[in-house]
Amino acid sequence: MRKRMVIGILLFSLSAVLFAQGTAEPKSVELLVSAAASTTDCMQELGTLFAEKNTGVDVVFNFGSSGALQQQIEQGAPVDVFLSAGQKQMKALVDKHLMDDVTVRDLLENKVVLITQLGSPILSSFNDLTQQEIVRIGVGDPKSVPAGQYARQVFDALGLSEQLSSKFVYAKDVREVLSWVETGNVDAGVVYETDSKISEKVQVDAYAPEGTHTPVTYPVGVLKDGKHAALARSFVEFLFTDEAKSVFASYGFTVL
Repeated sequence: MRKRMVIGILLFSLSAVLFAQGTAEPKSVELLVSAAASTTDCMQELGTLFAEKNTGVDVVFNFGSSGALQQQIEQGAPVDVFLSAGQKQMKALVDKHLMDDVTVRDLLENKVVLITQLGSPILSSFNDLTQQEIVRIGVGDPKSVPAGQYARQVFDALGLSEQLSSKFVYAKDVREVLSWVETGNVDAGVVYETDSKISEKVQVDAYAPEGTHTPVTYPVGVLKDGKHAALARSFVEFLFTDEAKSVFASYGFTVL
């Protein structure tokens, strides 16, 4: 009798384990996307939409300056998809054979703008940055931040770089510049038009004159060594759908 009871308990325990295994939630697949800081808001929305269409997929983002993200990838960071705010950073990865070349395409276009804190006296142009009242100008670090590289091109083209050099305060990415302007830590800043649109605390004073910088284009592509190549390609294709284009446009991006 006791032997039967022990066997019964063992069978019951085994059944419970098998039932638990059969009903356990399947582990989600994490698609790792490194994207330029200026795309934070729209990409988070698109990541949610993609996950809703693909059960069991979790899109995990790493946002930062494109130069910093490029370096992370070169150093072996696990990444499936890279969205850059500059061609230079993507080209560097392509040249090092880290990208699946056939997947690399231009996705978005943006504009360079001069912003000040909402309510501040309007600056009619970039040339007004030479005024004595303007002491600190926030720009992305041109060594790693595409927005900073475009800003430097604008200042060079307008012949202002040397005159303004002592006023520049360098940020780790374009969103840090935006934050500085919002809080009044700098008197003006150079960001993308899309960054200005997400803030109610800044105003756009001027657009960079046409021809003063190279086009602000955002290439996207799949990493060769990513863990989820097929899923990564599907995500990139999703970014070119009409649904995704509508989201990008709502944040002020021009979709290519």
